Amino acid sequence: MTGSADSRSPRAPRDILAELIRIPSVNPMGRDMTGPETLETRVTAWLMEYFQELGVPAEAIEVAPGRCNVLARYEGSGSGPVVLMDAHQDTVPVDGMTVSPFDPVIEGDRMYGRGSCDVKGGMAAMLAAFARLVREQPAGAATVVMSCTADEESTVMGVSDLARLWTDPARAGSLVTTPPDIALVAEPTDLDIVVAHRGATRWKIRTTGRACHSSRPDEGVNAIYNMAPIISALQKYASQLQSESAAHPLCGPPTLSVGRIEGGVSVNTVPDFCTVEIDRRVIPGEDGLAVMEAVETYLRKQVDVDFEMLPPWITGCSLSDDNNGRWSDLLLEQITPVAGEHRKMGVAYGTNASRIAETGVPAMVFGPGSINQAHTKDEWISLTELDQASEVYYRFCVAAGSV
Repeated sequence: MTGSADSRSPRAPRDILAELIRIPSVNPMGRDMTGPETLETRVTAWLMEYFQELGVPAEAIEVAPGRCNVLARYEGSGSGPVVLMDAHQDTVPVDGMTVSPFDPVIEGDRMYGRGSCDVKGGMAAMLAAFARLVREQPAGAATVVMSCTADEESTVMGVSDLARLWTDPARAGSLVTTPPDIALVAEPTDLDIVVAHRGATRWKIRTTGRACHSSRPDEGVNAIYNMAPIISALQKYASQLQSESAAHPLCGPPTLSVGRIEGGVSVNTVPDFCTVEIDRRVIPGEDGLAVMEAVETYLRKQVDVDFEMLPPWITGCSLSDDNNGRWSDLLLEQITPVAGEHRKMGVAYGTNASRIAETGVPAMVFGPGSINQAHTKDEWISLTELDQASEVYYRFCVAAGSV
């Protein structure tokens, strides 16, 4: 379907959000999950139809089998900067939810459902603002590229591929081939501006042994026993890391956590393998690979068992506030008349903004909803904040055109 900018009545952010919630886009996050509720495929199709109805250039770029980033472009009326607005399509799984995950129920000022807060609410607010730009054609507005990325919740394939559009000459021909001037990433920030945040390096440590029947354990080598001193050492290291490392003024100190352990095949078999999964949060100024090397050096000195450090499946990339100051000031100026006084801040969690900023593009994070509601069993978002965020996104894109 293709139409002109004014061939359809505008959809309110809450109406867009309700449609998005009804379309499951669950990220398996490494689990063996299949079926109609998984992956971003149907949200991608919905987005392409949305942009085609607006009559703007749009494209779906496959980043993994069946998983696409969606891009759309609005050409501003002047020669001003290019604003990238990014929101991810995927959600976390729905295990244990106490509300119907794909039924957008409204109670008072709240809309419930998986993704309502993280981050289909932010996406809906951006989509409504983008559509308003197309309809109203405000004088002097910036050029805006809307990106709806895949796989934010797990291995960040989507935003990593997005960044290659302006860093890899072989990717020429997309709707964005040069670096945008500023990136605005949707996440639930309570309408505050996140100008700095941590990143995460995640990897596995493996110990091995020799399997045998558990009735004669002395004939084998227990890989779980071999892992025990490593876990103890990691606990000590994590405590020292928080108490002795220099903290970032906005993001706090770096951290380490052991989040998962797996070993053995049955209770009556001495295990010949054991693995633990490590989450190392990096702060601005830290190198995501160097922190792994530091952990390995520490463990080699602390334990007398052999172990293997497996390659990371995600390498820590933090967001610094070094180069987004003027843009966050401009964004604050748009927030105040819409939603009152708000602030710049740093947070402990990570977002797509860091992968974009890594390419030299200033980036910041802003959106409706509270991080306290993200991934929860009764996930919801404030409809008031949803509407306010959409207005702020629109105003920022107009104001950015004169920067």
